[in-house]
Amino acid sequence: MADPKVVVVDYGMGNVLSVRRAFEHCGAAVVLTSNPDAIEKADRLVLPGVGAFGDCMAALESRGLVEPIKRFARSGRPFLGICVGMQILLDVGEEFGGFPGLGLIPGRVMQIDAGPLRKIPHIGWTPVTPPPSANDNRWTNSMFAETAPGTAFYFVHSFTARPENESDFLATADYAGASVTAAIKRDNIVGVQFHPEKSGPGGLALIRSFLGR
Repeated sequence: MADPKVVVVDYGMGNVLSVRRAFEHCGAAVVLTSNPDAIEKADRLVLPGVGAFGDCMAALESRGLVEPIKRFARSGRPFLGICVGMQILLDVGEEFGGFPGLGLIPGRVMQIDAGPLRKIPHIGWTPVTPPPSANDNRWTNSMFAETAPGTAFYFVHSFTARPENESDFLATADYAGASVTAAIKRDNIVGVQFHPEKSGPGGLALIRSFLGR
C-alpha cells in the first residue's frame, strides 16, 4: 500500500519541519510547498500556523494562497488546520483588532479571559473531551475515533475559536475553569488548537487517523 500523500502549506508562519517529521513518522509522504497549484491538487492538506491571526492571513494573501486553499476545502478531501492554522478557518480573528479569516467555518476567534489561576497564554498539556452538549457521534465519526476522552495534548495559545454553530465543535478543554475550543469540524475540514506534532503518542495517533491508517 502506497504511503498517504500530504501537502503541508509552507508560508513562513508554521513549525513546518516538526509537522513534517511527525507526519513522516506516521508513514506519510510529505511535500512542503507554497505553490498554489500543488496546494489545490493535494490529496490531503495540512495548514499549520503560529503567531498572530492577522499575520498568518497576510502571509497567505501575499503568496496568493487564500483562494487555492478555499478551493481545496470545497473539494471534500481531508483538510487539517493546526493551532493558528485552525483559527484562520473561521470568519474573524479579534487579535489586535479584527481580521478576516478564510471563512470556511462560521465563527470568531476571541481572547481567553485571564484570571487569578489562568495565565495567558495557555501553555502546556491539557486533557480534551467531547463538547458537553454533544449527544451524537461526532467524536467517534471523526479523527478522534480512537482517542480516549481525557487524553492530554500540548497547547500554546492566547485566543480560542468560537464557532457559531454548536455542531461544528468537536473537542473542548478546561483551562483553569475556562472552556477553550480544542477542535472543530465541518464536513472534510478539521482544526485542532493544540499541536499534535508535539503531543506524543496521542498526537501521533490523531495524525495516523487523519492519514486513514
